[in-house]
Amino acid sequence: MIDVIYIEAEIADHPRTRAILERFPKATRIPCERYGEIFNRKAQSFRLQKRKPSLILANKHGHTVLPAPPAYGIGAEKNYYFSHMLNCLYDCRYCFLQGMYRSAHYVVFVNYEDFEAGIDEILQSAGGEEVHFFSGYDCDSLAFDGVTGFCDHFLPVFAARPQALLELRTKSARLKPLLEREPISNCLVAYSLSPEEVASVHEHGAPSLERRLDALATLQGRGWPLGIRLDPVIYDPRYKDRYRRLFSRLFDRIDGDKLHSVSLGPFRLPESFFKKMVREYPDEPLLAGPLERREGMVSYGRELEVEMLRWIEEKLLDHIPADRYFPLTEKNLPQALV
Repeated sequence: MIDVIYIEAEIADHPRTRAILERFPKATRIPCERYGEIFNRKAQSFRLQKRKPSLILANKHGHTVLPAPPAYGIGAEKNYYFSHMLNCLYDCRYCFLQGMYRSAHYVVFVNYEDFEAGIDEILQSAGGEEVHFFSGYDCDSLAFDGVTGFCDHFLPVFAARPQALLELRTKSARLKPLLEREPISNCLVAYSLSPEEVASVHEHGAPSLERRLDALATLQGRGWPLGIRLDPVIYDPRYKDRYRRLFSRLFDRIDGDKLHSVSLGPFRLPESFFKKMVREYPDEPLLAGPLERREGMVSYGRELEVEMLRWIEEKLLDHIPADRYFPLTEKNLPQALV
């Protein structure tokens, strides 16, 4: 799976580094001073590297926990994200990471204790107010867990801090780190879902929709808090039929009244990301339209965007309580669609 591993000298002897290296005894090991020497090189092809990514083990310097983008939010006023990993095992054609990063290599920051300290610093400044932390912004929270041990470290951290809620954003069907322990009330497993026709075409390498629905049903049966993330909505002339079928399959398997939260958001990319993705994938139909540029973003035309979101929202609210619904809203999107 991993043939080459770059290792920052600073963390070469870190226990987590040693544990990860033990999983890949045949991989070539290359020392480096800073991960950016490899990750931020110019003239790299994300598309080519994605065929066989290397692994970079690094130390995260500076702020380990950052304010979440304005669109992120599922009920709390204070929202933050932290990224123990950069890049994802999956290759979803709409993913913004391929427009944001020069490299498709996986970066794993092994200094989890510093992330934990950053979380505690924010909690101390919150004065008892609930704080939400999102872990799947720059990666999939669960997909690489068998290597990183992310859950084994951070689930106990949040279990001991009831003031905080952790969202594990994922498409992964790998449930072992969750099923091996009792559910944690302030650890939310949030699945990104798309209609099967979208997932099978655009979400390369990700578990099928059926496997994700199986995972949701299993986790809900075990008592884990669950979220559904319908983001991004990809246009197709048959989107109404596709979302009808998605909701029929989803809510035949799980109880919508027991969901923690559901969010809905459109396809949108910063214009600079979009241009880079078009260079990498010039023949990709998804990037050909019907898209418009407005206020530095690329998205579907406003009329089409609002039409899709309103229709999907109406059907969604037939299955879930309205107070569990959190549409993604930004200055360039319609305000709350409810």
